[in-house]
Amino acid sequence: MADLSSTFVGIKSPNPFWLASAPPTDKEYNVRRAFEAGWGGVVWKTLGSEGPPIVNVNGPRYGAIWGADRRLLGLNNIELITDRPLEVNLREIKQVKRDWPDRAMVISLMVPCDEESWKDILARIEDTEADGVELNFGCPHGMAERGMGSAVGQVPEYIEMVTRWVKQYSRMPCIVKLTPNVTSILPPATAAHRGGADAVSLINTVKSITNVDLDNFSPFPMIDGKGSHGGYCGPAVKPIALNMVAEIARNPETRGLPISGIGGVTTWRDAAEFMALGAGNVQVCTAAMTYGFKIVQEMISGLSQYLDEKEMGLDDLIGRAVPNFVEWQDLNLNYVTKARIDPDACIKCGRCFAACEDTSHQAIAMKPGRVFEVIDAECVACNLCVNVCPVENCITMVELPQGAVDPRTGRPVTDYANWTTHPNNPATRAAE
Repeated sequence: MADLSSTFVGIKSPNPFWLASAPPTDKEYNVRRAFEAGWGGVVWKTLGSEGPPIVNVNGPRYGAIWGADRRLLGLNNIELITDRPLEVNLREIKQVKRDWPDRAMVISLMVPCDEESWKDILARIEDTEADGVELNFGCPHGMAERGMGSAVGQVPEYIEMVTRWVKQYSRMPCIVKLTPNVTSILPPATAAHRGGADAVSLINTVKSITNVDLDNFSPFPMIDGKGSHGGYCGPAVKPIALNMVAEIARNPETRGLPISGIGGVTTWRDAAEFMALGAGNVQVCTAAMTYGFKIVQEMISGLSQYLDEKEMGLDDLIGRAVPNFVEWQDLNLNYVTKARIDPDACIKCGRCFAACEDTSHQAIAMKPGRVFEVIDAECVACNLCVNVCPVENCITMVELPQGAVDPRTGRPVTDYANWTTHPNNPATRAAE
């Protein structure tokens, strides 16, 4: 099997799969079970400074979104940082790290946005023998209302300032965890880079309300008839996370900044996609909470097999797709495809026909016997039929060779290069 040994900002672990800072990493018992199952590292659930106690709700803490088959697509949580005493957490971290020296142990931190608070907590964690710290600048609920979490992560100047404090008062590698609750991820990432961060991790949870109780008229999860926004995570946020990771990886000001990818990683393939777009490792939460810690074993075996089949090393995968992530105007307008339906695989459900006829380009004909065929002259290769078809690979997109005539326009495919006068250009149509 491929060697999955990982070194991330100097932190070594037997594989690139870490548990994210969250309920699964809240205490020694959980973390030991995680390491026994095979996880390469953990980010211990966020610690705060000693002060007013953290009090979590004693009612539902999670809301959920499910697919039609009851598969969990996303969790909304309103849980706060650890409510366990700081000294207890530090003692457990030290003991677990000594017992599992080959595993990555990173401590997530969140304290008030002043220099003394950060200096104090960094001094208190120095003797835990942890491998690094992660600054939680992402929590969108509870702590944000207290001037921490995403309240810091949404202000680049604060990110840079706190990161500088951490680098000044700590010997440990510093990972800055970024919030997705911003217009652009680049200013926060750039600020972390300027402040001296060794890496960034993203995404933290998305501010959200998953559903509303229509009997009590309250957002859910509901506490004594009231609800609040929470943080959304799970497979549903993966597309948002992939884009933000890739934006940092390709941006000239942050290119080369190590990235720990977070957001909906459930399978080895999800992890490989994050790494191909620039992540050096991945962190997981919702998948472990849904299926248990042993899910990491499938991730390890799957990624190893994939790398073996591709004859690649782990480092070869990291960033492999970044050069192919371009702006829209850099796409090849000479490239043309058409949909093709495999009649042997078709189950005659008619989804492709309904979708195309009602909402797209009327490019699928229904023949007698519910036989569906693509009308090439109308097909714009939008891919909608592929996405709504319930049978994998029943509908595929086939590339037209260069120089072929596009039956929809009657023009050679190479005419797409002359976009300024191409009939599909909105400006051209408007002029006509």
